[in-house]
Amino acid sequence: MKLIKYMTLTLFMGVATLASAQTNVDPERKQAIDSLALEKVKDLSKYISIIGNKDTQFSEAKRVMDRAEELFAPGSEMGVSSLSKEEISYYKVREYFERLSALNYDKVTIKWYDIHYVSDLEKQPDGTYVGVITIYQRFEGRSEDGLSYKDTTKKDITIYVKKKETQIAGRIIEFWDVLLGDIRVTETTA
Repeated sequence: MKLIKYMTLTLFMGVATLASAQTNVDPERKQAIDSLALEKVKDLSKYISIIGNKDTQFSEAKRVMDRAEELFAPGSEMGVSSLSKEEISYYKVREYFERLSALNYDKVTIKWYDIHYVSDLEKQPDGTYVGVITIYQRFEGRSEDGLSYKDTTKKDITIYVKKKETQIAGRIIEFWDVLLGDIRVTETTA
């Protein structure tokens, strides 16, 4: 985990060196921000696989939940859908992870694929930029008694990009930070 934190800090520093006093995102910075946003989404995909895996020890799942929660803006929600009902349920991020960990299957496989931006970053009045990344999630749950469930869900992930400051070695460094927001279900198929 220390290596991941170091790599994340290094990536932030790379984005930070691209940042300047301007509030607009030029194409070079946008490319670095897009890369960071996509990396965070891919990290979340890995974390969800670990949390949902029934072979993951509880203490490890809890540690991964803590790490995954750090990717999100406060108050973010995640959508859950099923082929058996039309309504989509939304849960706070931590509750979603806890429910995922407690699913009543002996084997759970969750894979994300076709991850891509569907909207450019749009500047909000407070200076934050907002965009959307779309992913497809393939869920499979199996029980030893033969119970099986599979679906594919298309989800839109809101991305928040905001300029922040940190102090390193007495110097104020500006950088663009990326946080994930709500994850909305847009379609569920077999």
